[in-house]
This record gives sequence, C-alpha cells and structure tokens, in this order.
Amino acid sequence: MKKSSGIDKNELRPEYKRSDFPEGLVRGKYAERLRKSSNIVVLRPEVAEVFPNEEAVNNALLSLIELAQKATRPTRGSRRRRKSDGPEL
Repeated sequence: MKKSSGIDKNELRPEYKRSDFPEGLVRGKYAERLRKSSNIVVLRPEVAEVFPNEEAVNNALLSLIELAQKATRPTRGSRRRRKSDGPEL
C-alpha cells in the first residue's frame, strides 16, 4: 500500500512563494502550444493491436503511400489514343 505524502497537490511547495508568479498560477498555460507543436498520433485499440511498434506503423503507411502513388500515376501507354477514340494527333 502506498504511503500518503501528506502534501496537498493544490498547494505550493515550501520553496516557492506566490510572489514568484506575478501573472498568477494558471493550469494548462502551455497546453495549446504543446498540442500545436506535437506530432503524436493516437491509434485506435484495434489498430494498435496489429502493429507492435512505431517502425511497423511507419513501414505500413509508407507502403500505402507508395501504392497510392503508383495507382494514380498514368502508365506509359495509357496516354495513347485508341483507334475508336478518333484520329491520332
């Protein structure tokens, strides 16, 4: 069983004074800035079960990107007109 420290989490530690914080104490003061600068992505539990680590997720996503790029690029012969399409220029 964990011992109670006897310190109230909402109270300042003895080494600090309220005068050390002229703007006042604000909870979550930097939360929005951290959220904007962070690149953390939270996976759904069912997705996280499939991928054991960060490298596996990155490899799967890179493979998907490569496949999507190949599927959307025109192939060498796809730009040629067929005889039924009309006269070739």
